[in-house]
Amino acid sequence: MNRKSNTLFVFAAVITMTLLSNPAFSQIRVYHTSGGESIISDALVSYDNSTVNTNLRFTTFFHAEQMLNVDLGRFLGMYSGLGVRNVGFITDDLYQNMGFLGVDDTHPDWNKQTKLKRRTYSLGVPLALKIGLLKKQIFLYGGAEYEWTFHYKQKLFIDGEKFKFSEWTSDRVNAFLPSFFAGVQLPKGLNIKFRYYLDDFLNPAYTGIDFGENVDYSNFGSTGIYYISLAFVTGGKK
Repeated sequence: MNRKSNTLFVFAAVITMTLLSNPAFSQIRVYHTSGGESIISDALVSYDNSTVNTNLRFTTFFHAEQMLNVDLGRFLGMYSGLGVRNVGFITDDLYQNMGFLGVDDTHPDWNKQTKLKRRTYSLGVPLALKIGLLKKQIFLYGGAEYEWTFHYKQKLFIDGEKFKFSEWTSDRVNAFLPSFFAGVQLPKGLNIKFRYYLDDFLNPAYTGIDFGENVDYSNFGSTGIYYISLAFVTGGKK
């Protein structure tokens, strides 16, 4: 865990303990909610000090959350739980910019337009504060989450051909991804959220072979993901 991650979760723990120890919150309401989301994501990707073109990524499967909510009063609360999420990014650029080593103008695919999709399934634990009309389930929220990336897949598209690869607990991506998120919950469970990942998606220590080409992910300057999602949340009973 790097310094940014340590600071993030120490800060969240201090806020949580401070709130729970406050005697003003004498009536606490505890209940469960479930949710899912549709995600539109993008990434800031650079390779060898050059920006790589990316496409927006839209996905509805598979995203699910089970949350334990603790309302500390009429207007202030918090929640935590577990969530499964499908996140990644799409690069759409010339073959020479895809991150393969030893590719020069003699390579047969050198100047071909190429699309590379990367994604992981992750298991996350969020911790968030809520401020608003909690009994009506209308509020603003924000917090932090730590995700474990347990399954990785990548697909390469070139000249109408598709090549794919997947593996469990892959070294190609960082095993844990911390993030900040913020959003608003509106009537009838409609939920709009923004999330920004603090660490790069790809593991800069990885070296190996992708689709028959040598790779060294340390040549990527950044692979940071961010997204906006639309979700529906159900539940709210004690």
